Amino acid sequence: MKRLLLSATLTLVSVAGFACTNLIVGKLASVDGSVMCTYNCDGFGFASPLSWSAPGRHAPGEMVAIRGWGPESPVYHVAQADYTYGVVGLMNERQVAIMETTWDGRKELARSEGAFDYFTLMHMALQRSASAREAIEVMHNLVQEYGYNATGESFAVCDPQEAWIMELIGKGPGRKGAVWVARRVPDDCISAYANASRIRQFPQAKKADKKKGFCIVEGECMYAADVISFAREMGWYEGPDKDFSFREAYGPLDFSAIRYCEARVWSFFRHHYDKDVMDSYLPFINGHTEICDELPLWIKPDKPLSVRDLMADMRDHYEGTALDMTVDVSAGPWASPYRNQPISFQASDGTAMFRERPIGCQQSGMTMVCQMRSFLPDEVGGVTYFNMDDATMVAYVPVYCSIDRVPEPFRRENNNIREFSTKSAFWMNNFVANMVYPRWSAMIGDLREAQSELEDYYAEDQKEVEKQVAGFTHQERVDYLTAKTEAYTDQMMERWDKLAKLLIVKHNDQIMQPSENGVVVAGRRSSPAYAPAFVDAVKEVTGERYVKP
Repeated sequence: MKRLLLSATLTLVSVAGFACTNLIVGKLASVDGSVMCTYNCDGFGFASPLSWSAPGRHAPGEMVAIRGWGPESPVYHVAQADYTYGVVGLMNERQVAIMETTWDGRKELARSEGAFDYFTLMHMALQRSASAREAIEVMHNLVQEYGYNATGESFAVCDPQEAWIMELIGKGPGRKGAVWVARRVPDDCISAYANASRIRQFPQAKKADKKKGFCIVEGECMYAADVISFAREMGWYEGPDKDFSFREAYGPLDFSAIRYCEARVWSFFRHHYDKDVMDSYLPFINGHTEICDELPLWIKPDKPLSVRDLMADMRDHYEGTALDMTVDVSAGPWASPYRNQPISFQASDGTAMFRERPIGCQQSGMTMVCQMRSFLPDEVGGVTYFNMDDATMVAYVPVYCSIDRVPEPFRRENNNIREFSTKSAFWMNNFVANMVYPRWSAMIGDLREAQSELEDYYAEDQKEVEKQVAGFTHQERVDYLTAKTEAYTDQMMERWDKLAKLLIVKHNDQIMQPSENGVVVAGRRSSPAYAPAFVDAVKEVTGERYVKP
């Protein structure tokens, strides 16, 4: 029997692959012993609905047909596992989660031979793995047997006990397989990836594990047996094995990779560590690699992180840092952290310029904060806080890893990228966001009020949910948590409909009417003030034209 595997998530890959952010938290670095990881999946012009695949047992000899990106891609057949776990989004029913960011890497290694792009590889690993370590092994086995046809990729591979960071890249045209390194994040630390290779030196074993076919430093590191020898073969490394750097060999940094990518990691670390210490890395962020040439791979935060902390981190625009996007004239009259121009552009005199690239950005197709908890049953312990569009502009909705259907607003058929619908989470979120973007300082308070209202309720309700399911059977938990997820999603859609209507009434014709509890009330209208940096720039450019006599 042959069955076509085309996960609902796979269609996003061709546009989303080069601009994502993952944050990672070890269990002792979280407030409650959770392992957590996040994903902003970024790329203009796409929607990323919530995918779901059912668990199931499979007959001996069953094959799965997989297709790469685009209609011209060939179909490959992969041997099916005896049992596949249910997967919701990027977490399976055993609370294993895999996130990703793409970093491209050596151009010589593009267009490798094989069946797997990174997203298909992630999804199949989730179907076949009961732990993070098993997922890494599955990914290794699949690319060794069937090949890997994408470029450089970083994965956050997590379960309720451990968080791992894995970097992998193909071997180029005519070659099958991949070279890779995976390192375990210390339990009391946090780490992050943002479209740049970050693993440099790593612990090394004396020889490969014969049974598994790769090298293992128990509890610390796993890596492809040929990760160093292949770099030597290609002429990218000549020194002793102990000094080998994966990043320098396969994904060396340039200014763009530092400023657009590593800067996001720096800002995340800065939220949770001594700011003066983190600001000592600013020469690196500014491209002065002769002074400093790397950020730490992970840090021990100054205090444990919560789910809500990570939600805030996913909405970061460098506020309060040297890279703050809201404080200069490019933020416009409403001090917006969003920019319409390309990330690289030219001034009228030909000067090459760039804009900042923060974690929070308008081109996100979806966002998630995943929480895995060993101290709760799997059905309720694994939660993906999910929504479609920009993390800054949405409320994160709890989605349990055991649900057996997708809420209507998150379903693919209700999220057509070419047709607005009030039944679509993507379009309702974008409807609101695209009112707020150009008038940030005037409108963002209304959005944050609605956002906090929902997320406060969801956070408080988790206590009751966990209490309710304690004595349930597995199926009772599935039924209850599926209904809960649907109710949370409907609540979000209703609140966002109310918010959209408030914004158009309250801010009509660029004035502001007073409101209470999301409703316009009688009172004096006002005109929100322009940002001081914008006013000063207007005065400087126009001279005396607008100066009152």
